Amino acid sequence: MLLRHARYLLAVADKGSFTRAAAELHVSQPALSQQIRQLEETLGAKLLDRSGRVIRPTDAGRVYIDHARRAVREFEAARRAIHDVEGLERGALRVAFTPTFTTYLVGPLTQQFYARHPGVLITINVLAQVEMEAALAADALDLGIAFGDVRSEDVTAEPLYQERLCLIVGEEHPAHGLDVLPAADLRGMDLALLNKSFVTRRAIDRYFHDQEMAPRVAVESDAVDSLLAVVRGGSLATVAPEAAARHGELKAVQLSPPIAERTVSVLLRRDAYRSAATRAFMRLLAEWDWDAMSAP
Repeated sequence: MLLRHARYLLAVADKGSFTRAAAELHVSQPALSQQIRQLEETLGAKLLDRSGRVIRPTDAGRVYIDHARRAVREFEAARRAIHDVEGLERGALRVAFTPTFTTYLVGPLTQQFYARHPGVLITINVLAQVEMEAALAADALDLGIAFGDVRSEDVTAEPLYQERLCLIVGEEHPAHGLDVLPAADLRGMDLALLNKSFVTRRAIDRYFHDQEMAPRVAVESDAVDSLLAVVRGGSLATVAPEAAARHGELKAVQLSPPIAERTVSVLLRRDAYRSAATRAFMRLLAEWDWDAMSAP
């Protein structure tokens, strides 16, 4: 209401006439006069001197008009900014990934999104899925890339592709020359794994439990990159997504029986407003070649 009153006051002050201001605003002159009187009553001050042929601001009116003009200008700037955001000339995107995606997915997705929308600021978080779901529920994230077995009732999951976990080894590991390794051969093998706070580790532990063995964990970490660095060129192995083996001398060895595939999904807060940047990232995900994620 005050913004409309401010626009009306500025029009009268600029035109020096209620008649000309009313024509410019496409309102009747009585309605315009009434709106200005309401503003004066609200402020408790006379803003316009109506005694002459030309309407002029009073001293109080000049002070108020200076502030009102700045306010209207900022409002128009804000309106343009909204259009800029909708056009993705500006904006922000808050996205999270679980750690396994840092080795092969964060980089390509971020690079492609930036190439399309260089004016959008991208904030990347690497979180365990339980932390990601909490952040989404609290509206601290726009979206996350994790797995479909969500626990929070406030979070929904939209499937992207099926991810396969494999044994990842370096060139010096005895299993490097193999394409398939029987699960029984994991007995006694020293492993570097994510710690137990991560969904991936729970899937690995479940697999070992089903095979009636316990993993021999020599190294635990909260970052897949560090696990791959440990495995590369050494005698330790890790269990990670097949696509993580696209790093030089690393090799993905299939396990027999295989670890159950997992549904990689985009997580969103249920019924949340999706910004223009969020919708653009969702379009990128829809166009992505997910089949290549499982290619050797």
